[in-house]
Amino acid sequence: MAYKPVIGLEIHIELDTKTKVFCSCLNNPEEKNPNSNICPICFGHPGVLPTINEEAIKKVIKTGLALNCEVSKNSKFDRKNYFYPDLAKGYQISQNDKPLVFNGYLNILNEQGESKKVRIKRIHLEEDTGKLIHEKDCSLVDFNRSGLPLMELVTEPDISSAKEARKFAEELHLIMHYLNVSDADMEKGQMRVEVNVSLSKDSSVLGTRVEIKNLNSFRSVERAVNYEIERQTAILESGEKIVQETRGFDDKEAITFSQREKEEAHDYRYFPEPDLPFFELVQDDFIEKIKIEIPELPQSKRERLKKEYKLSDKEVENFVYDKELGYYFEKVISELEPNLSKEKLGSLIKLSANYLITDLKGLLKGKSVSDKDFLITPENFAEFIGLLEQGEISSKSAKIVLLEMFETGGDPSNIIEEKNLTQIVDEDEIEKIVKEAIKNNPKPVEDYKSGKEAALKFLVGQIMAKTQGKAGPETVTRLLKENLN
Repeated sequence: MAYKPVIGLEIHIELDTKTKVFCSCLNNPEEKNPNSNICPICFGHPGVLPTINEEAIKKVIKTGLALNCEVSKNSKFDRKNYFYPDLAKGYQISQNDKPLVFNGYLNILNEQGESKKVRIKRIHLEEDTGKLIHEKDCSLVDFNRSGLPLMELVTEPDISSAKEARKFAEELHLIMHYLNVSDADMEKGQMRVEVNVSLSKDSSVLGTRVEIKNLNSFRSVERAVNYEIERQTAILESGEKIVQETRGFDDKEAITFSQREKEEAHDYRYFPEPDLPFFELVQDDFIEKIKIEIPELPQSKRERLKKEYKLSDKEVENFVYDKELGYYFEKVISELEPNLSKEKLGSLIKLSANYLITDLKGLLKGKSVSDKDFLITPENFAEFIGLLEQGEISSKSAKIVLLEMFETGGDPSNIIEEKNLTQIVDEDEIEKIVKEAIKNNPKPVEDYKSGKEAALKFLVGQIMAKTQGKAGPETVTRLLKENLN
């Protein structure tokens, strides 16, 4: 019988607040000067008193509500004692037995494309540690990050594959952006994933758990889990036992490596933080105010876009993952003529989606439609789509118009007029140019008549060049065939 993987995730996310979680130092991940956003509270100097950042509490609760969690009636902070060079106090203020929110879930798609519920055990708030910088002959510590509000989410071991683990992390990352609680930039360490992997022949019985620490990309999550499943399978099949331990991941070699034996909760000697009070959370008006701030979330948006606009899965994912482009798309559609027929409106919606996802994203080159230097208004983009659908411009001319709109913010009708890009619709005029092309290109004409289809494409190209792209290629192709037969 094959071994079945049982996987749980622990995900740390730095919250986007103005100040740190227990003091008034700036929360500025972009700070380049080491050890500049620090104070005696960050270092736990004798006599200093931490205070709780209310905004950080709200962001954790907001995340919990979005993930179907229950909010604790009361909560507290605890000291988690351990020594590490990037932890100046020798302890971390965290939460042990009374997290802010608990007992939630997030639905993801499994490898069969079916919805799967992954239960969330808890989400709690703690302070981040400093950052170690390893030089050739020494290690340096930058404490700017120390004390930043760090949200930790712990799942139940409901994940069954590397792809599911990656999917959960990707979906959570997306939700963080929709909630505006964190940039969750994995390259900057604002979101770090830890994976717990165990194998057993009976998935209801957990095997020996191995933790893989500090994975900083979705790709690394998937590769690390796949490697660990292979490693543990080989050990078990050889009759040996898995060692419970913490392992790192070498992204270059795509392998995990041993770091230390796994600590248990009792190793940290948790006890209530004496300098911070117990606090109550369940107040109807407090929770309701946070609920009101929760926007439409990715899964609801997927379902609505598909139902309302009849978009494909690929189109929907583009507008969900790039939420600003999704908002822009809907603004464009709202600018289209409201009394159009269902078929006509559907055609314009498809055309809008196609040009936004392909041509406009190509011009943006990774930037956003929400940037202040993006100049195309939804009204002008809707007008551009209307002109294209009506045949006022060809697809080739459309690229010229869209580029000019992107660079200047100009009105599409004015650009078409100024650049003389109006499509030629008079078939008699096009046919004259077709006959001229046939007369001037005897060799391609002969090739086409002998069965070489590529010759027809050459002739179409010649005519399109002659008309500067203002003739419709479908009309040109039809007239060519009529005149060549």
